[in-house]
Amino acid sequence: MAAVLQSARRIVVKVGSSLVTNEGRGVDADAIGNWSRQLAALAHQGRELVMVSSGAIAEGMKRLGWSTRPRGIHELQAAAAVGQMGLVQMYETHLRAHGLGSAQVLLTHADLADRERYLNARSTLLTLLSLKVIPVINENDTVVNDEIRFGDNDTLGALVANLVDADAYVILTDQRGLYAADPRKDPSARFIADAMAGDPALEAMAGGAGSAIGRGGMLTKILAAKRAAGSGTNTVIAWGRERDVLLRLAAGEAIGTALIAATPKLAARKQWMVDHLQLRGAVLVDAGAATKLREEGKSLLPIGVHEVHGEFVRGDVIAVRTLAGEDIARGLANYSSAEARLIARKPSSQIEPLLGYANEPELVHRTNLVLM
Repeated sequence: MAAVLQSARRIVVKVGSSLVTNEGRGVDADAIGNWSRQLAALAHQGRELVMVSSGAIAEGMKRLGWSTRPRGIHELQAAAAVGQMGLVQMYETHLRAHGLGSAQVLLTHADLADRERYLNARSTLLTLLSLKVIPVINENDTVVNDEIRFGDNDTLGALVANLVDADAYVILTDQRGLYAADPRKDPSARFIADAMAGDPALEAMAGGAGSAIGRGGMLTKILAAKRAAGSGTNTVIAWGRERDVLLRLAAGEAIGTALIAATPKLAARKQWMVDHLQLRGAVLVDAGAATKLREEGKSLLPIGVHEVHGEFVRGDVIAVRTLAGEDIARGLANYSSAEARLIARKPSSQIEPLLGYANEPELVHRTNLVLM
């Protein structure tokens, strides 16, 4: 368990509504200030942080004078719109006090289900991290409906962890971690310090609904850890009010429940690329580009592409082949087939003059490419 956070470079942290809003009484400035201090300390260690924060609806309820959570979707959306203002302002104020920039990012399930929007979201988040800015992410409650809701920010955090190839996912909650039974009903329930993510026995142990303010219980956290493990991300579930919980986890202290991914991150991503995505087209590359891909682990630049086969859009998976037709790699295309034909055999500096814009300097970035 000690290695879960100690060796993690890119970490996604999720905090629940009851923690962010002091059990529903509005945004808890002290709590957010405390997490911001810890995030700053980790950032100064060279780590990259993403914060997934609940609390917009709860804060909106307070500002609107509502004592109980409404059932109507439009009332929930209105509360989220009102509350998001205070939530993001609080994070921005405290992170800036520690010398860190922040950015608000609102996502829906549709953003990550669509390949092009998935790639756009990924590129934006990775750019923010490269700029030493901490993204503060929440579900876009003002526009979602029951068909496209994540349903809880535990799931959202797991999807974000997959999106940015996180090394670790930390779920801060109002419980110490996972027990073999509900400790509120069975004081002798055994505490689970570590287990394999995705173990069916964990779901049987997990309880039902969470607090009256939030929507996720322990089961959603177990399922979120299982989802994160699909891309090789380890998960820790811990009590959010534990003193310096993030710093102590990063130092290797065993706190909460560690759910370990069965497959290492790189292997999991490669498996996903190889097995689960349908090819939409192919590009033929010259010998120089093939060598850079195979022997140097470089990205595929347009200048090395000689031919473009098939029809694909940004975010589709394409095959990379030699001029002789040998498959050497596959990856996510940063440009459509029509755009790729225009920029093929051209240096990256010519992408913007030719297309009028430039998504990326690469046709396929090395992090979105797997050798065959």
